[in-house]
Amino acid sequence: MGVRRERVLVAMSGGVDSSVAAALLVEAGHEVVGATMRTFCYSGSGSHGKSCCGLDGIMDARSVARRLGVPHHLFNVEEEFTRDVIDDFVAEYAQGRTPNPCVRCNSFTKFRDLLLRAADLGCTAIASGHYAQVVPAADGMALHRGVDRSKDQAYFLYGLPPKLLRRLHLPLGCMTKTEVRERARSLGLETADKPESQEICFVPTGDYRDLLRKRLPERHQALEPGPLVTMDGEVVGEHPGYAGFTVGQRKGLGSGSAEPRFVIDIRPETREVVIGPREAMFSNEVEVEAPRWLGPAPSTDMEVLVQLRHRARDVPARVEHRDEERIVLELTTPQPAVTPGQSAVVFHGNRVLGGGIIRHARRTSPLTSPP
Repeated sequence: MGVRRERVLVAMSGGVDSSVAAALLVEAGHEVVGATMRTFCYSGSGSHGKSCCGLDGIMDARSVARRLGVPHHLFNVEEEFTRDVIDDFVAEYAQGRTPNPCVRCNSFTKFRDLLLRAADLGCTAIASGHYAQVVPAADGMALHRGVDRSKDQAYFLYGLPPKLLRRLHLPLGCMTKTEVRERARSLGLETADKPESQEICFVPTGDYRDLLRKRLPERHQALEPGPLVTMDGEVVGEHPGYAGFTVGQRKGLGSGSAEPRFVIDIRPETREVVIGPREAMFSNEVEVEAPRWLGPAPSTDMEVLVQLRHRARDVPARVEHRDEERIVLELTTPQPAVTPGQSAVVFHGNRVLGGGIIRHARRTSPLTSPP
């Protein structure tokens, strides 16, 4: 039985991944339409021109679409992106948390708006260059990790609407990054050797605190000096603003102690940044808010794997459902630097079950081995 041909709207950022994703769909016989979304980062920032989100990215996407012989559309989603991603980013830092804007963008802006544009253009499916897979399952379609674990991006996609999976193509999920670049070179795509963008797309200076200074009210407490305190409450120094710190951070804490010290907690109500030894960073109970599930929620007796931040290793855990807006993850092994604002993503094997935003973490049992 052959592959069903579809009219597919492909998100094209101007990078090599989305370029190859579009090319593979053309090769498979689909009717491909390219789409680039203008967010915040392309506008008024010469330093950002070379990124996939900048003006050069728009031109590269258009050039690749022309080479592939497919139409290309440019959509302005700056208002939606600002509301759903940038405003949330600023609000989270103002509360002493450390957000992940890529999760937020995928969950609330990129795929939602891509699906809306697809309907307007008569497309029955959408696609992107993410390293993840959509595979059939007994209960419908399931999201799985990509085969290249060094590039896997399933972590960022847990917040997708479940119904979207049956209309989503992820052509790079079964490829490695090396294979993707090789395919781009063989096709003569101008993005084949384009470097990856490492910075946050809407922070052109590379320092997110510059954005906070522009968008927070003058003399906001997140950017005002406050006390550095030990876990016992002893004041040992002063910091320039708690928005510049995250749980687990070691740099910027001074060198007054013989032992290394790390950020253990951030208390916006008192502007305190709490520091302590490395062993104090470990937690084995994680409270997660606003859980979203791509299928049936895991039962309390199911052993799952949890990823507590991008690039972090999976750890075995069990899920306790407190209510519709809150779950607790009981980790088999305590983990360091579990950070409020980051996402906790739940897996069963390679399948993404869902996840939510870390609200609080604590240690309820002693470490079983030295950290």
